[in-house]
Amino acid sequence: MKILVTGGLGFIGSHTVIELLKNHHEVIIADNLVNSKIEVLDKLAAITGVRPDFYQIDVTDEAKLEPIFQNHPIDGVIHFAGLKAVGESVSKPIEYYYNNLVSTMVLSKLCVKYGVQKFVFSSSATVYGDQPSPLKEEMELKKTTNPYGETKAMSERILTDTVKANDGFAVVLLRYFNPVGAHESGLIGEDPNGIPNNLMPFVTKVAKGQLKKLSVFGNDYDTVDGTGVRDYIHVVDLAKAHVKAIENLTKGTRVYNIGTGNGTSVLELVNAFMKVNGVDVPYEIVGRRPGDIATCFADAAKAETELGWKAELGIEDMVRDAWRFEQQNC
Repeated sequence: MKILVTGGLGFIGSHTVIELLKNHHEVIIADNLVNSKIEVLDKLAAITGVRPDFYQIDVTDEAKLEPIFQNHPIDGVIHFAGLKAVGESVSKPIEYYYNNLVSTMVLSKLCVKYGVQKFVFSSSATVYGDQPSPLKEEMELKKTTNPYGETKAMSERILTDTVKANDGFAVVLLRYFNPVGAHESGLIGEDPNGIPNNLMPFVTKVAKGQLKKLSVFGNDYDTVDGTGVRDYIHVVDLAKAHVKAIENLTKGTRVYNIGTGNGTSVLELVNAFMKVNGVDVPYEIVGRRPGDIATCFADAAKAETELGWKAELGIEDMVRDAWRFEQQNC
């Protein structure tokens, strides 16, 4: 298949491009480089031996995006492009609603117009709101706790309604949890522009001495050690789930949690990082962050049963690979 990957030079997108190429698919990347780097394109070529077609565009811009559909016989779309920081979404809600919703609407419109019937959407466990874990796909979606999560829930509704109105259109909504780690080559990983918003790249930069200390947001949650508990999943496992999803698409809408099914606290992750890599990560406890919840982990049984996908890599793999990437690249 020829697959358009939006946000394909970003953290999850770039790893998914590798897995798509390994499985003999053709890839076109659209990325505006807001939270990614053009150098990743060379690294993808070094890892796979293939240099995908690349367009530096913002997928909210329909006029610039449409020529890709006109000039390429696209079979499917995997949509990663979007703003993704929970805390930032609270302070910049308009930017998040515009970027994340308009991009989904523009892509949906062009898919329908040009007969592209396979669509995999990068959703999030935040759509569940604050509900007891393990989270299951059948749960009723509650009000999300932050604008980022709301953009994911609204995008899910946009795509679901598009399916209802267009016979033959097929969508998979992948609600994934907390991606960490890096490719085993050490060439690509999570390397955000500016100060990291996510936990793992902050940890690695503190370990490397580029940042003074890690801020742990809250230690008064009802968890094993008071810090937030999340379902951390290796980005390579996550990438493989996208390949399974687009290869197994059938008419209608399918929803899958993509996680390990295990919860790990912030401090458990930090301590694992220090133990596995033999480095110190100074941290301090600060107040809770707006929009965060105490515990969030998946019931991932449905993805295993229907897609034949299951996470294979553990916390030690995640922290080891993340540190290797930081040492080699950042």
